[in-house]
Amino acid sequence: MHLSTHNWMRAEPLEVTLKRIKKFGYESIEISGEPEQYKPAETRALLKEHGIRCWGAVTLMLGERNLAAKDQGQRERSVQYVKDVLTMVSELDGEIITLVPGTVGKVTPDATEAEEWNWLVDATRECFTHAKKVGVRIAVEPLNRFETYIFNRGEQALALADAVSPECGVCLDAYHIHMEEFDVEEAIRKAGKRLFDFHIADNNRFAAGLGTIDWPKIVGILKDIGYDGALTNEFVAPVDRTPANRYPDMVERNPVDISPEQLKFIQDHGSSVLTEKFYTDQMRITAETILPLIGKKMPA
Repeated sequence: MHLSTHNWMRAEPLEVTLKRIKKFGYESIEISGEPEQYKPAETRALLKEHGIRCWGAVTLMLGERNLAAKDQGQRERSVQYVKDVLTMVSELDGEIITLVPGTVGKVTPDATEAEEWNWLVDATRECFTHAKKVGVRIAVEPLNRFETYIFNRGEQALALADAVSPECGVCLDAYHIHMEEFDVEEAIRKAGKRLFDFHIADNNRFAAGLGTIDWPKIVGILKDIGYDGALTNEFVAPVDRTPANRYPDMVERNPVDISPEQLKFIQDHGSSVLTEKFYTDQMRITAETILPLIGKKMPA
């Protein structure tokens, strides 16, 4: 296993992110699923310069992106978006994409369960065909019920993967599974060899180590099932608007270089644009918590 991170949680130049995570012992990045932001040659050069590899990407299901949409045209555009993310990952020599099927934040359906499931299976199959073509694996990720109604548990994500191909896998997220699973250990073990990716944040969605999740136990289960992929940092620290705030300087009050869509996405997660110091501390704390558990050390 190795330590990785997402970068969608803070709008900043990729070079800034890479410098920071290299310092703390991260080995790879699961890059934001926005292909238009990352020119392949330029991005590959930055990754090589900083000694960080592309592990993959996550589909950012903003706005109208939805593989289970009632409107056929919307589904087709969403499939094309996923294909573009897959192509980007292939061009960056990455291995996986984490596929979130529905629009994040959409919690009410537009059709029957059977209709939406059929649309979802057909769309994911088309994405999988392209994934095979470009040599990238797909890991379907369940989110909690407050972010999507489509599915919320690992066994449901496995059902979609099974409907697509035995070569389609799943991604589990420690934050989500501690909200939704009947049994966290059982969910990880049931994923087994189909577990292609694992995201980490604590139960309060701060950095690993700042909540109540038993990280030695979680990493131990992952070792036991033979998981050898990334542990990908994805904290989305909630903003405290009360006098009880432990981190009064966590929010960047004058953000720049962030699109309205990305800002809304972050705010819809209960967070905001974080200051560089707070964000850096969260990256460091995750590394300090996880690296010893996988037999690695922080760089000197």
